[in-house]
Amino acid sequence: MVKKIYVPLDNSDHSNACLTLAVDLAKRFDASVIGSHVYAAKMHDYRFKQMEYTLPEEYQVEAELERQRKIHDSLITMGLKLITESYIDVLDQRCQEAKIPFERKMFDGRTFQPIVEDIQNNDYDLVIMGALGLGAVKHSTLGSVTDRVIRRTTIDTWVVKDIETNGNGIGTDRPILVGLDGSPQSFAGLKTAISLAKLLNQRLEAVAVYDPYLHYVMFNSIIGVLSEKASKVFRFKDQEQLHEEIIDTGLAKIYQSHLEVGKKLAKEEGVELTITLMDGKAFEKVLLYADKVKPFLLVIGRIGIHSDDTMDIGSNAENILRLAPCDVFLSSQKFYPPIDLKAEETMVWTEEAEEKMKRVPGHVRGIARTAVLRFAFERGHSIVSSSVVQEVLELFMPKKTKKTMANLAIELAIEQIRSGKGVTYICSGCGHAARDFKPVRCSVCGAGGEKFQKIDKKTIEALGSEEGGIEEETTFDGVKLQWTDDARGLLKTISSGYVRRRTRARIEKVAKVQRLPVITKELTLQMIEETTGETQELKHDSRTGVSPVWTDEAVHRLEQVPAGFMRSMTKDKIEKLALEKGISKIDLSLSEEAIGKAKETMTHTIVNYLQGEKDQKKIREDLK
Repeated sequence: MVKKIYVPLDNSDHSNACLTLAVDLAKRFDASVIGSHVYAAKMHDYRFKQMEYTLPEEYQVEAELERQRKIHDSLITMGLKLITESYIDVLDQRCQEAKIPFERKMFDGRTFQPIVEDIQNNDYDLVIMGALGLGAVKHSTLGSVTDRVIRRTTIDTWVVKDIETNGNGIGTDRPILVGLDGSPQSFAGLKTAISLAKLLNQRLEAVAVYDPYLHYVMFNSIIGVLSEKASKVFRFKDQEQLHEEIIDTGLAKIYQSHLEVGKKLAKEEGVELTITLMDGKAFEKVLLYADKVKPFLLVIGRIGIHSDDTMDIGSNAENILRLAPCDVFLSSQKFYPPIDLKAEETMVWTEEAEEKMKRVPGHVRGIARTAVLRFAFERGHSIVSSSVVQEVLELFMPKKTKKTMANLAIELAIEQIRSGKGVTYICSGCGHAARDFKPVRCSVCGAGGEKFQKIDKKTIEALGSEEGGIEEETTFDGVKLQWTDDARGLLKTISSGYVRRRTRARIEKVAKVQRLPVITKELTLQMIEETTGETQELKHDSRTGVSPVWTDEAVHRLEQVPAGFMRSMTKDKIEKLALEKGISKIDLSLSEEAIGKAKETMTHTIVNYLQGEKDQKKIREDLK
């Protein structure tokens, strides 16, 4: 429960939005407000003494110099205090009108330091600060004072970014969005969000993000720099198989379970929670979802599931704080859902069970342990034995055994489809795959059977004919994947070699995780947009409907054009020429032809621009 709200003020637009928000929240929570401002009289005095040598000679006489020092100290100190009081008076007046208890605080010091000390020495429940202050410029995302206060305190902090919304007080139909990762800080944030949703009568949503791509992209990147001997020792194929068996499917289910626990917590409070599971880089996906639903407030844990208590702020939280389009609430408190808390307190682990848990990769051991505890508690166990651990690991982290035939690895599923003997059903919600039968419900995201799409030999053949044929390629870890020609051509249009390789790795990982029988241009387009952050357009030949395919030589030639506007414009001209000629494959000669025409256009434009200043013939010679 919020009883004391602390608001640092500086008379900026963001600060003024903070005081409006603070008064509104204080009325609803029946809380008191503390307004503070830091002035820098000592700093000005120090600067004045540094510049004394620049004074005119008549002021450098000792007696006169002492008189000037006293005048400066008096005026600066008094003036800054008057300014500070006027800043705080605005909030004081608003609190009086709303009959809210108010306390004012003034400090002389270096902006953030007195604020940090005041927060550390008092029992405030919530700090409300503006993301930017008076020193903000065009490209500012987070002010230095706010940044330093956040890094040095451990208290729930509401950072105001959307001054248009909060400048008029709380009153919007936009939802409150919570990021859940299973950490006690994120669950505490959910509890706060539930209270706010009830108090403000606003919709509540939660999103969880797991990342199955990181290790695949990393493995794909380092394989090229390891010696043959090192590659054999590292055993990429076994490493990637381990991640597919233990991490990819397991993470999806565990993060989905975090959302389900959150949904239960909200329901107990009489609040409906809409949940969404996403895959990818956590902060990026949360920001994309925020752009989509346009929340009033985004609530996240100050640190995440992989952080320890010595961390000032997690990397995902910091990125979200800087880049989110809305207000951000950093939750510093901890809350353990009842099921997790009871399980941790009441469960006893056998030595064999603890030993088996040590075999789980360290970076996912914490969430795996949570999954084991929840599973055991829900089934009435009081002792976690090795058999319980094994059962959970097989449920949440399936291996390629007869017991989990519905989740056979991609190479087996594709082989069955190729031979025409099998059918795969893929969940359109999360990409989970089942073979031979259509599930009634998805075991990962809980979607109904109607969400499963049938993929068989006929489907693959149809995709191949629509997208210029199918070609098989082998990944770095030995898995064979099938690409349509259109998909391969679309990938080659990425001019940066690094971005192209990174995008390819993500596409391969998605195909393996979702057990896709063939990589299509639709998937490739989606991954290009997610990797580059740019919206792509499919360009089709008017006669064939097939996207132009770029040869490696043509891509290399395009990369020689300066990056940015010039390269983008040149790429468009090359593809336009290909479409005009009805050519489906862009080679080096076509690229050179288009680039030559682009140069002619540029020369003509410059000549016309400078016409009258120089002889046109001379201009053309200068430009060659």
